Amino acid sequence: MRKVNSTEKQQRIWHHGFLLTMLLLVCTCIFCTVHTAQAADEAKTPTELPGLTYDHSMELSYAKEFSVDYYNDGYALITIAEEGQFLVVPEGKEAPKGLSEDITVIKQPLNNIYLVATSAMDLFRAIDGIDNIRLSGTKESGWYIQEAKDAMESGKMIYAGKYNAPDYELILNEGCGLAIESTMIHHNPEVQEKLEQFGIPVMVERSSYESHPLGRTEWMKLYAVLLGKEDAAEKAFKEQTDKLDKVLASDDKDTGKTVAFFYINSTGAVNVRKSNDYVSNMIELAGGKYVPEDTGESDNALSTMNMQMEEFYAKAKDADYIIYNSTIDGELSTIDELLAKSNLLADFKAVKDGNVWCTGKNLFQETTELGTMIEDIHTILTTDDDSLDELSYMHKLK
Repeated sequence: MRKVNSTEKQQRIWHHGFLLTMLLLVCTCIFCTVHTAQAADEAKTPTELPGLTYDHSMELSYAKEFSVDYYNDGYALITIAEEGQFLVVPEGKEAPKGLSEDITVIKQPLNNIYLVATSAMDLFRAIDGIDNIRLSGTKESGWYIQEAKDAMESGKMIYAGKYNAPDYELILNEGCGLAIESTMIHHNPEVQEKLEQFGIPVMVERSSYESHPLGRTEWMKLYAVLLGKEDAAEKAFKEQTDKLDKVLASDDKDTGKTVAFFYINSTGAVNVRKSNDYVSNMIELAGGKYVPEDTGESDNALSTMNMQMEEFYAKAKDADYIIYNSTIDGELSTIDELLAKSNLLADFKAVKDGNVWCTGKNLFQETTELGTMIEDIHTILTTDDDSLDELSYMHKLK
């Protein structure tokens, strides 16, 4: 028998060890793949509802904070992340017996909605659903959506108190079938509890928690389920996705241009969006690069932060473009009005080059047009036309 030397022993040990390691890696990968597949299957498993048969689920392109499952006879189950489930019961039908108490029942038709979440109004407008809203949590002067202002002026829609101080008597007298609140209601949980005690379903919407801009817009599909207007929502949503697809397919989809988006508050501090906020994402999708870069990840509950002008100057003075956010302290018309807020802005590259734009006050209420807003920003970054000074949601300061 041939004697095995020490070198051969080491090689055999290494070879066996290598094979054992590879076997363990393969087993681990198989386990992870199976586990992931199982988790995905579990996530897709629809909720079992007594007496109802699952049919299909709504297809969503960007929204992550809600889902909709359809059942036989026109029933639909809406699930909103961290907020609960809502069974939409068709007109003339009843909620199934034995339904879990954790599922809130919403009965159609819905003609007297109390809408407190301002971002949802434009989504209702897009599906021709403003007539279904009878009660507003915002006064007429607070709306920049013309259809909402017109409805309040004519008396079709009436003010019923803000989220933390609703007019319960008025809401009850109007036969309110649903209250749609923003997550601000969690600061006053007693309000939600009282509305529910009166038999009024309360839905807390989370469109502002969507990281992708069109994820917010896609919430119109949820409201379409409430009103039975899914076709209108699909059409309106496609108009916005088509605009985004056009920008993404353009030859100059990555311009390399830096963009600062901010406003100056009453104390002189600069309010900027956090990284990964939907506004900074819109800038990135439009082909720009948002600055300042190191503003931290958005936690959605607080998507902006303040910094002193000196710090902002150091981080953003070389920005190629400025977009001033006018939704808080009013629209600007001229660069002089901007410089009146801080003379340091005069040294910004964008100011010197004349690349300063201002948003309209309707920017954050018109959530159905985020594809158009991305298109606007892309146009700003790529146009060679110096005479261009007016877009759908932006105007140039001179």
